[in-house]
Amino acid sequence: MALTDFLAAAAEEGLLPFGAELEAARRFSLDAHEVEGAALGAGLLPERYARNSGSIGLAGQLALHESRVAVIGCGGLGGFILEGLGRLGVGNIVAVDPDRFEASNLNRQLLATVENLGEPKAEAAVRRLRAVNPAVRCRGLVERLDASNADRLLAGCQAAADALDSIADRLTLAAAASRLGVALVHGAAAGRYGQAATQLPGEDGVARIYAGAEAKRGIEVELGTLVFAPAVVAGLQVAELCHLLLGEEPGLRGRMIALDLGLIETSVFKLH
Repeated sequence: MALTDFLAAAAEEGLLPFGAELEAARRFSLDAHEVEGAALGAGLLPERYARNSGSIGLAGQLALHESRVAVIGCGGLGGFILEGLGRLGVGNIVAVDPDRFEASNLNRQLLATVENLGEPKAEAAVRRLRAVNPAVRCRGLVERLDASNADRLLAGCQAAADALDSIADRLTLAAAASRLGVALVHGAAAGRYGQAATQLPGEDGVARIYAGAEAKRGIEVELGTLVFAPAVVAGLQVAELCHLLLGEEPGLRGRMIALDLGLIETSVFKLH
């Protein structure tokens, strides 16, 4: 029996049970990513995405499965972004971070646990996504993005998420993404505040946000970061990444939304 015949026979009202995916992988010596791609290509929706279908649809789910996104930074913002992308079903993710978890990360970083203190954040990202959605191929890279490696780290990506805490590194990422034709969703969080913006290829929105900035790091050095700030900002970033990967117009193109989560107020600024 061919793979697609097996999947079609196992489907129930167009939904493919998770157990059938596991059995297909075993029977045909495939990984979960390959089985999911075959199912979506045959018009079958894996059961895990049943609650995605009303908003994304089968064609959209297949587009997400075939997409590749780089998440630069696996800390406060990055952990929530990775979680969201994995649950959406983005099929290929590059997780980049040079750092290891320390105790001060536990207050806000989704991937940080008492058990993995001292572990590279990028490696924890791979393990978490494997547990959340084994159909996602996540590559963890324990390195810092800079001008010398940006082309390699962003290669083949349709979009990237800025989850960094260094202004200089953000500007390096933004310049590389614009030059390489990669859409970039910027985010930053500090204290009870946050911001997000989307920069398309050829644009310079992130450079405009930080024009004249003298500090090497953002205001989080002074304010710290409360867990709800990166959670909210990362949610906005995942929403924008979803728009981009589905070929939809991103709501924050050429705009920055600023969040005051103390007063629960938002402001929007044009970047062009």
